Amino acid sequence: MASIASSAGKTLAFLKTLNSRNPNPFPSLLLRVHGFSSESSPESSADPDQEPQKPIRPMRGEAEKLDETICYMMAQRPWTTRLQNSIRNLVPNFNQALVLGVLRRARHPDHALRFFRWVEKTGFRHDRDTYLEIISILSRNLMLNHARCILIDDMPKREVDREEDMFIELIQGYGREGIPQEVVKLFQKMPEFGVVRTPRSYDAFFKAILRRGRVMMAKRFFNAMIRDGVAPTLSTYNTLLWGFSLCMKMDTANRFFEDMKMRGIVPDIVTYNMLLNGWVRAKKVDDAEKVFAEMSSTDSGPNSISYNLMIKGYVSADRVDDGLRLFGEMREKGIRATEKTYAALMPGLCDDTDRTGEARKVMDEMVERRMTPKDKSIFLRMISSMCRSQDLDGAMAVHQAMGRFRDVAVDLSHYGVLIEGLCNGKKYDKAVEILDELLGKGMLLNPQSAVIEPSAYNPMIEYLCGNGLTSKAEEFFRLLMKKGIDDKVAFNHLIRGHAKEEKPESAFELLNIMNRRGIASDADAYTLLVESYLKKREPADARTVLDGMIEQGHLPSSSLFRSVMVALFDDGRVQTASRVMKSMIDKGVKENMDVVHKILEALFMRGHVEEALGRINLLLLNSCAPDFDSLVVSLCESSKAIEALKLVDFGLERDCDISFSSFDCLLDVLYSAEKVLPAYSILCKIKAKGGVVDKKGCEALIESLVAGGHTKQADILSRTLAGKNPGCKKGKKIAVDA
Repeated sequence: MASIASSAGKTLAFLKTLNSRNPNPFPSLLLRVHGFSSESSPESSADPDQEPQKPIRPMRGEAEKLDETICYMMAQRPWTTRLQNSIRNLVPNFNQALVLGVLRRARHPDHALRFFRWVEKTGFRHDRDTYLEIISILSRNLMLNHARCILIDDMPKREVDREEDMFIELIQGYGREGIPQEVVKLFQKMPEFGVVRTPRSYDAFFKAILRRGRVMMAKRFFNAMIRDGVAPTLSTYNTLLWGFSLCMKMDTANRFFEDMKMRGIVPDIVTYNMLLNGWVRAKKVDDAEKVFAEMSSTDSGPNSISYNLMIKGYVSADRVDDGLRLFGEMREKGIRATEKTYAALMPGLCDDTDRTGEARKVMDEMVERRMTPKDKSIFLRMISSMCRSQDLDGAMAVHQAMGRFRDVAVDLSHYGVLIEGLCNGKKYDKAVEILDELLGKGMLLNPQSAVIEPSAYNPMIEYLCGNGLTSKAEEFFRLLMKKGIDDKVAFNHLIRGHAKEEKPESAFELLNIMNRRGIASDADAYTLLVESYLKKREPADARTVLDGMIEQGHLPSSSLFRSVMVALFDDGRVQTASRVMKSMIDKGVKENMDVVHKILEALFMRGHVEEALGRINLLLLNSCAPDFDSLVVSLCESSKAIEALKLVDFGLERDCDISFSSFDCLLDVLYSAEKVLPAYSILCKIKAKGGVVDKKGCEALIESLVAGGHTKQADILSRTLAGKNPGCKKGKKIAVDA
């Protein structure tokens, strides 16, 4: 007795805990069932030394809620012995009504099955109703093995007769699961179990096998049905016509339809609609029209389903005018259009650019009737059609009306088509408004959303970048980049936009992203970026971009090379300008020789002789000889004797064209700088190459050599001037010009 009281106390404590989380709608019932009054204390009731009270019978009106309570307990707690004891304490004795109530209200089929198995252990005996209920529950939830075991194995052991409805439920379950072989086995065993097959079980059987296209099998069993003396009913023919139409076996369906009428079975509206559906599915609208005409001659006539099917058939056959005619006929006959009516008609109106006005009228009617089509794609098709026909105001109206429909979400595809249409129609202000709406909703941040097509976002980005809104365009495109879009066109639009707005840093950042991702860039984008840096007087950055442009395979124009070289030169970056000059010459650009001359002269003036000579050599290799005379004279005038000497020496070695005056100018500056030996050396080279020099200057040089103790060099020079070459064999002379 003490254990019973303890169990009751624990059950009460559990139920009160549930009540604290989710207030129980019938607390007085739970207390009364456990033998407590509403004023009694749970703590005193749980005392094991106290004499337990016997359960009190529920008051009238409370018994109906017991099944809900039990289902709630099974849903909140795992199926354990403790839960079973709690239910048993709540209801000592079960009756059929309570068991059926629990089975029907169970929140999960597994709960119903566990309760069904357990309740037998309490002494309850299942009957046909409870067996039918559990088989129906398990079949509907595709727990077919459990249902089959109960029907085939358990019921004979409990000596409960099986009924046709039980087999029908299980056959329907196997049909929904798509297992026709089990359907056939179960159907053929029905006579073995003493169950008579009526047209109801045949109907379930035909529907189950025709789901999987077993047309020939259905025909064989139908013939067997006739041989067995089971007369088919209207429902049997309707099921067969449904299956044949589903498989688009319309010739077979038509033969059965004629057989039906021969047997005196009058077709009803369902029969005709089955045939209509089949002919429409088979895209044979002419045959569907014959069936529709026959329906119209009957007393009942076609209903909204019939009209929906015919409208759908006409639209699929590109006979939209006939579909509109039937739509008007429905109004005249007072047949109310349904969601499927609009779903059948709208695709034909949406796909035809000449019918956008009619499509808007039908949509307005749908809005007025608050009727949401099941096929949400019609909105996208309508917007697309209106954009193609340049009815942009209509497209905007459809977009705004979508928010008035129930359960219709505007996704990225709608925004993309609308933005593309507005941009193509040059209504950029409206397109910007739609873009702001899109960005405000944050739809691009959703990783599961669709992607806007390039034909939509590229015109939008181009417009924004061309109208001083490049920052907005970049914000938009960076969201697209997060969805995996790396569009070359968009990148180049953004670079151009930032360059035009004199924000080269932002453009250069995008350029680096393109290079890292291997995205090709346009030459004009580079050009604009270089010019933008030059406008901001940042020639070093302009040169960096120019180098990147060359690396990407683009050839800068001669004017762009000139702009960068001049900017670097004016900024005092002579060697950097020299490197740009080298790139220009390497690319075969032979213009801008005046700038080249200035850079070479500056290199010599700054002492970068080797670099200058290297650039001159590059010019010579590319058939672009510099003006040696001008360079020599300029260096001599600046008292750069050694630099001028090296330049002339370089020119003599390569047989370059240097005038007499340049040699004399060089010798004069060497004399003035008292560089006697260098003057002697270059003079010998000049004479060796056949050059012409001033004889008086040479005599003065000889005197200087003798005065300096260089008698050997003076002697050699004297012999050379006298026409004798000391280094040559006897008889060989060198001409000396006066």
